[in-house]
Amino acid sequence: MFPDDRVLVGVINRKRDVQTLLKHHWYRIPEDKMPFGVYAEYIAFFLSGSAAKAYGDSGIYLYGRRKGFELAQRKVLLPNEPNHKNAERRYYKVQLHAIEEKQPPLLNNEKRTISFIYTTWDRFIKAEKLSDLYSHEDYFVDRIYHALRDRRVRVSRFWDADREYTGTGAHIRVLCEQGAMIAATEPGEDVDVYIERRMSEDALLAKVLTAIRDKGGPAVLSVPYE
Repeated sequence: MFPDDRVLVGVINRKRDVQTLLKHHWYRIPEDKMPFGVYAEYIAFFLSGSAAKAYGDSGIYLYGRRKGFELAQRKVLLPNEPNHKNAERRYYKVQLHAIEEKQPPLLNNEKRTISFIYTTWDRFIKAEKLSDLYSHEDYFVDRIYHALRDRRVRVSRFWDADREYTGTGAHIRVLCEQGAMIAATEPGEDVDVYIERRMSEDALLAKVLTAIRDKGGPAVLSVPYE
């Protein structure tokens, strides 16, 4: 375990998926959510809904060290759910070593909307609340990411911990009709919107939406949103 080891926090909403994790030591992630693959050294698990009932409130209760991964369709991973709307979708089946308990757990007292969080081992073991997992740059990118999702905009998010693969800091990318719109925490030639911490969230969102419109609006793709 090294301070800069990467930790990916995923979400489990269903009790049956927690049981699969604990018994068989694997977790699925949609391929399109991880464009660079799954290279975090550790995977942690935010439990909510029926998955959290045995533990209490929603929060991060479990984690494990990544062992390996492979790609497979959902219907192969979950053969008892052949008619699910995402049955044909490809997922990473992430295999894990022993599943450990996070002590103390990180509860969602701030009622944050959680999808995936990319952080470091140092932040993970020191965190007292969910927001401690984010760098300052990640925090602003995450807020804009969810604001765009609320508007049904297809957006990709890249964490500060992704720097090794992206070559830059935290940013979001929206595929538009006239090319990608990039809003980033570091300026650059390809950056359309520089995310400055001194800007209010509303002002930043307005600037991002304007940049999206200037590039012809979000590209129309013939794939499901979820």
